[in-house]
Amino acid sequence: MKIAVLTLDGFNELDSFIAAGILNRMRAKGWEALITTPTKEVTSMNGVTIRGQRGLDFIEQADAVLIGSGIKTRDYAADSDFLASLKLDPSRQLIGAQCSGTLLLAKLGLIGTLPACTDLTTKPWVIEAGVNVIDAPFVAHGNVATAGGCMASLYLAAWMIARMASQADADEAIHYVAPVGEKQIHVDLARNAIAAFIDPTKQVA
Repeated sequence: MKIAVLTLDGFNELDSFIAAGILNRMRAKGWEALITTPTKEVTSMNGVTIRGQRGLDFIEQADAVLIGSGIKTRDYAADSDFLASLKLDPSRQLIGAQCSGTLLLAKLGLIGTLPACTDLTTKPWVIEAGVNVIDAPFVAHGNVATAGGCMASLYLAAWMIARMASQADADEAIHYVAPVGEKQIHVDLARNAIAAFIDPTKQVA
């Protein structure tokens, strides 16, 4: 399972790294979450420069795509050439977006008027794009999910694992990264956030 974690210049470290870290807990089962960037290097909102593992062409090949947020996402959303380079296909890919990443999905027409989640800063821009923003950390419609708030990245990761593997695998991944003494609390939070969007008949108990 190949997952592109789209990480743009000005990115929020929590979005990209937490999601990638949790998803790569599935590496033993053949999964690989790769930081995917439009240029060889990108610099985070806090000045951390990283080298991407894959370029934008990887998005079209990936089984799933996660779009993080950042302080320059609005600029990317206004760039028609950049939007055209994002070859997303919800008919065969799981696609998740977080905070301002939801704005990119809106501009690509992948949300329409369906309810979506984003952060408070991005909310007016997503509404302006014609999307119904709800006060929730996570929502999914078929193969497209959105999340709001930096720490909601663990919900996107849990959803992808539960959808493409099992709920048991998702629980195990969240349990590993959760704080000691609060592990079951975080497993339950993740389960509750994604439960309505997972088909229980296809999951391992």
